[in-house]
Amino acid sequence: MEFAQEQAGEVAVVKLAGRLDSGAAQLAEESFTRMLGSGTPHLAIDMSQLAYISSAGLRVLLVVAKKVQQAKGKMVLFGLVPNVREVFAVSGFDKIFAIQSDAAAAVAAAR
Repeated sequence: MEFAQEQAGEVAVVKLAGRLDSGAAQLAEESFTRMLGSGTPHLAIDMSQLAYISSAGLRVLLVVAKKVQQAKGKMVLFGLVPNVREVFAVSGFDKIFAIQSDAAAAVAAAR
């Protein structure tokens, strides 16, 4: 899994690529934790290049969302590909997370 970050004003845009599964979950969680430690509680997470997400990946997103909420920030997901969107729908996570269709809407919602 690849983890890249760029800034869009006060919002950190995190790009996830590849597979967010049990093999990548710990690294992803550490990367998010390190990033949040630098004081960026406004996240827009780009999932357009994420080919697969497992329950371990969903758990990482829940942990990150809880940390962002505790820091009084916002977290928005965008660009979910059809199979990842289906995992969110089946698990009910599409009701838990704010999901936008594109980067501009996600960044605006994360402010």
